[in-house]
Amino acid sequence: MKLTRILWMVAIACIGCAKEKSAPETKTAETVQYSQTQEAEDIRQPEQFIPDGFRLFEQTDGDLNKDGLPDRVLIIKATNPDSIVPNRNDEKVDRNRRGILVLFNRKNGYVLAATNKTCFSSENEDGGVYYAPEMAATIKNGKLYIEYAHGRYGYWSYTFRYNGNDFDLIGYDSSDNHGPITNSETSMNFLTHKKCVSVNINRDDPDADEKFEQHWTALEKLPPMQLSAIKDFDEISFAAYDPDEE
Repeated sequence: MKLTRILWMVAIACIGCAKEKSAPETKTAETVQYSQTQEAEDIRQPEQFIPDGFRLFEQTDGDLNKDGLPDRVLIIKATNPDSIVPNRNDEKVDRNRRGILVLFNRKNGYVLAATNKTCFSSENEDGGVYYAPEMAATIKNGKLYIEYAHGRYGYWSYTFRYNGNDFDLIGYDSSDNHGPITNSETSMNFLTHKKCVSVNINRDDPDADEKFEQHWTALEKLPPMQLSAIKDFDEISFAAYDPDEE
C-alpha cells in the first residue's frame, strides 16, 4: 500500500516537472518576434529617456515621420547645483543648459530618434536691458521648429526635417525689428539653396505702412547641419553657406 502511494506521488511530480519544462514553448511566434523588436528598438515611455542629471522642462507632440502617430519632443534641463548662480541683481538663477530629445511613437511605446542634451542655453540668461530670448520647440506639417522670440527685437526660427537617421536643418527665418516696425526679414532655404532678404523701405517712417523689397541670393550647396551635432544654437553661423555673411 505504501509502495503504491509512493509511486503515485512520483508520477504526479514528474508530470508537474514536464509542465514546467514545456511552459516556455507555449509562447507564440508573434510574442517572440515582438520581444525581439522591443529589445532592438529600446521601446520605452517618454520619461524613461530623460538621462540622469536632467529633468523635463517642456514637451510637445506631433507627427514627425508621417506615420499618422503623434511623436514627442522633450526639452530637458540639466540639474547641476553648481549652475545655480547669482545674476546681476544678486538673485540666484538656474543657468543650467537645456537639450532636446526627439521620440518616435511606436504605439506600444517610444524610440529615440535624435538627442542633443546641451545645445540650448538657460532660459535665465542675462538679457541686458531686455529679457532673454524665449525658446520653444513646435511641430508643424511634419517638421520640427526651434523658435526664438525676442519681443521688440524680432524673432528667429530653425526648421528641421527627419532624414531617416537624424534631423537636417532645411530652413532658417528671422526678422529684425525696431519696436512694432519690422526693418527686414530673412529667409534661408537649404533645400533650394536660396536666400531672400525682404527690406522695409518705409522703416524710417513710423507713420507709413510697411513696404518690402525682396533681394535674392544663392547659398552654397553644402551638407546640412544636423540637430544632434549642433553644439550651441546661440553660436550657429551660416558663413559657410552664405557668401554675403561676414
